[in-house]
Amino acid sequence: MITILLADDQALLRSTFRMLIDSCDDMTVVAEAANGEEAAELARQHRPDLVVMDIRMPVADGLAATRRICSAPGLAGTRVLILTTFETDEYVARALEAGASGFLGKDVTPDGLLAGIRTVVGGEALLSPSATRALIDRFLSGPGTTGEPLQGSLSALTDREREMTALAAHGLSNQEIAERLVVSPLTVRTHIHRAMMKVRARDRAQLVVLAYQQGLVRVR
Repeated sequence: MITILLADDQALLRSTFRMLIDSCDDMTVVAEAANGEEAAELARQHRPDLVVMDIRMPVADGLAATRRICSAPGLAGTRVLILTTFETDEYVARALEAGASGFLGKDVTPDGLLAGIRTVVGGEALLSPSATRALIDRFLSGPGTTGEPLQGSLSALTDREREMTALAAHGLSNQEIAERLVVSPLTVRTHIHRAMMKVRARDRAQLVVLAYQQGLVRVR
């Protein structure tokens, strides 16, 4: 059972999300928070698999709460999915820097949200198309980029790892990569994980950034 903490200052939205999530057999809402301070505290209490986090909240915003949750040693297994109407390059970059594993706009469909929850809990980073574009623009903007520089080099990757990294950078999921290369999704996941380890990328999103920074793929 996937356990979820909802963090949003709008009670109506939290209620809507709760009804949607609780209607699924494989997930449940264990707590709700109306501000970032509550979100961080409830995350420590309940240790959910996932926090669905709004950005703009009182007391402490969602970015501050995400940073606290993702840096807490006891919450290593808790992932954060940012869900907000403010899907700008600044928010995307800061959310990823804070440790978020996913980023979706609030215009996402119900099925899209549920699929996003399962994707992030399953260990994959999730970025909507507009967030992906913002991420690429942000990290390719040159001086002034706020992201921490990555230490690894793609030259350390095998040809197969480079191939799969390039496909991931084009937005393909593990399943889509597996279908294209005629291998199993587990094989893809293994290669992607090894690539992240070699270049010291925190997650799939950082691996994608590195692929663009070092010219493995280019912005179309």
